[in-house]
Amino acid sequence: MQVSSEIAFREWAPVVDALGRGEQIIILRKGGIRENRGEFLVDHREFWLFPTQFHEAERSIIPSKRPALREIAARMVKDAVDIEFFVVADPVLRISDVHPLKRLQGRHIWNEQILQQRFESGREPGLHALIARVYRLPAPQQVAMHENYGGCKSWIELERTITADVTPVLTDAEFAAQREEICELISGHALAHP
Repeated sequence: MQVSSEIAFREWAPVVDALGRGEQIIILRKGGIRENRGEFLVDHREFWLFPTQFHEAERSIIPSKRPALREIAARMVKDAVDIEFFVVADPVLRISDVHPLKRLQGRHIWNEQILQQRFESGREPGLHALIARVYRLPAPQQVAMHENYGGCKSWIELERTITADVTPVLTDAEFAAQREEICELISGHALAHP
């Protein structure tokens, strides 16, 4: 499949790694400080993953992923970012009840306590869940780091459009099965975004 976009979504590098390995297909997001009223909006359904190394500590993720965090941090450089993955998000849901978060354990790398703190933070409780169909580039595209790529925001526009043929990380059957299971786990506790 050929894709072309300059839109990128900033996500913590260990989550990008887990998405790229097919270990999870869900992105859980509260919002960023520099976003509209601090609220996360799903402005785009198709985007490149832009790995970051800010804010989070080892305690934020499950113990089995902590060695990967150290390896990823050691490989990252300050003046460039490797873009490797493209996402098509469908569906996008808003989880308004804390109970489904326990059912999602094992389907993402976040520590349960950190996720609950994020759920409860802000003006109103909740999290956004993006079911992510992840596609891999044949080779990473290195993007020079610019000042406007930094900060506490989710969406950035890259200086250049990346156009490439990509292949799915998971087979159609693997993705469909996981997508159905996750949607079933949070059904009745989530609202679909338009």
